[in-house]
Amino acid sequence: MPYNLGMTEIILALPFALPPPELANDLLRALKTPSLASLLGRHSTLQYSEFDHNSRVLPHEAWLSHALGLGDNAPLATACMRGCGLAAEAEQGHWFMLQPAYVQISRTHFLLTDLRGLQLSEADSRALYEVARPYFDDIGKPLLHGAPGLWFVRADEWASLSTASPDAATTQSMGDWLPEGDHARAFRKLQNEIQMLWHEHPINEARQARGLQPVNSCWLWGGAGPAATSGQVAISADTAWMAALAAPERRQPTAQQLIDQPGAALLADLIAPAQVGDWSDWLARMLRFEQDWFAPLLAALKDGRIGSVKLVLSHRFGTSSVTSSKLAQRKFWRQPTLNPLLKQS
Repeated sequence: MPYNLGMTEIILALPFALPPPELANDLLRALKTPSLASLLGRHSTLQYSEFDHNSRVLPHEAWLSHALGLGDNAPLATACMRGCGLAAEAEQGHWFMLQPAYVQISRTHFLLTDLRGLQLSEADSRALYEVARPYFDDIGKPLLHGAPGLWFVRADEWASLSTASPDAATTQSMGDWLPEGDHARAFRKLQNEIQMLWHEHPINEARQARGLQPVNSCWLWGGAGPAATSGQVAISADTAWMAALAAPERRQPTAQQLIDQPGAALLADLIAPAQVGDWSDWLARMLRFEQDWFAPLLAALKDGRIGSVKLVLSHRFGTSSVTSSKLAQRKFWRQPTLNPLLKQS
């Protein structure tokens, strides 16, 4: 079900704002965020929930899907299509997102790299798409280009496939996250054909000459039939699919915009450094959140311009939901603290 937001309630989802347990103490000692400490320490509710990875997505992806009224397992494809100007096509059948990818191959396993690292331009994305599209046409599965690195394939008979988001599969052994189900073999066959098609293609040779990763595979996920979103989320996006989901007037939101028009927002800035383990960058981005988001929201909470702030903080394994209100901020006997970031059980 979509979130039913109160008129003055702000929900801020921060993927990977929960530090990994093995590094949490060290990172928190380095984190100088007094406004965040006030929001966390003087809370009205605090709850940690472990995440069920059978859904094959990450906690923030599941949260976003529910916030938009799309249900379980992040069936996001047709909602993303509408954001790419493909609304008419989205009403006709079952669609998946198909994203070009770079897979590292070792002697023991395959590793899907973070798709953000591709830095795929419009020209390269279009060129690779045009190379692949006839193969999809031949098997009766239309392929559409939505945005650089974000394509859509209609595959009605694959509707039962269980797929994983690329961010869930990144840094993991890829074999555990490939599509599963009755038609998984058919997709794998198509995937292998595309991989051979792109292998040593001039587009990839030119990319490598420019110091860019080659595109040597593709990732299928987010399957969905026709469905309209019934909620809105402002999104500070770092991927094409997130940008497609954001309401046009609420892309790259600011704290002041959310204070003026309360609702839900997702800030994706921490995902990339957390995925690659760049914790100095993670700390720097958290400090920017302190200045740009936590301090303005705390000030608005204290002076009554908003009624409550709910932080949805997550990492790969679970989510902490922390709500603070004007009344909670008056509990002077509660000391500001970042310790709720450690409460992961």
